[in-house]
Amino acid sequence: MNITTIVLIPGLWMTALCWEHWVKHYSEKGYAVIAANWPGMDGEIETLRHDPSSFANLGLTDVVDHYEQFIRGLETPPVIIGHGFGGLVTQILLDRGWGAAGVAIASAPPKGVFRSVFRNLKLALKGRSLTPQQFHHAFANTVCEAASVAAFERYVVPAPKRILRQVALANFSADAPSTVRFHNDSRAPLLLVAGGKDHVAPSWLVKANFDRYHESKADTDYKEFPDQTHFSLLREARVADYVLGWALCRANGSKLTAFPNQTDAWSVQLSA
Repeated sequence: MNITTIVLIPGLWMTALCWEHWVKHYSEKGYAVIAANWPGMDGEIETLRHDPSSFANLGLTDVVDHYEQFIRGLETPPVIIGHGFGGLVTQILLDRGWGAAGVAIASAPPKGVFRSVFRNLKLALKGRSLTPQQFHHAFANTVCEAASVAAFERYVVPAPKRILRQVALANFSADAPSTVRFHNDSRAPLLLVAGGKDHVAPSWLVKANFDRYHESKADTDYKEFPDQTHFSLLREARVADYVLGWALCRANGSKLTAFPNQTDAWSVQLSA
């Protein structure tokens, strides 16, 4: 299969700007890269932070349908890569039959994953946005405060609390929008990626998500980067290279046997 397009889906508290390094990296390799915002989230960060009314009431199905709509218009099935809640959107899109391969990075858990109450639920219930201190603790916990504040100012926007509630309370809802058919044998290959120092989606949570797919005959893999946090996973060229290499191999029906050995020029920006 000739993969030419990569779709990047951001998670909560960020816009598609969070993918800026991956967009550049993949574009330089010759791929068409689509990093699209959630519905109602186009615009400058400061504007969205000041007035989140255009996306404040989004539900998970609204977001999934939004990405499905433009994936329908692509000439060939893309590689779909999502981060955080974007990882959950990726899993749902694959379950619906879209994509040549999918990667869910530090994913929010679908319905049925053990202890699927996201650790940062209380953040959404107490306020519509993160504080710089909360971002540092939950997202960028291995870097100095100055680097974390700079990242916060560049990327962070308020989150639709409805989506967090839908996911956190999914096991109590018969028709939860975060439902995924784990046994689906016909979906595209899926890779779940975890960061060993992630405070938002701990590796045990991502691994529990992976384990739910054990009855499916569709390709499903798990990869953990021990030194990575929730945010730093978006800053590492070696993560981007591994993810793309895996997706291309799986979409073509082969196995990934080598890890790209490439110096990472991005992580310097977030080093302590």
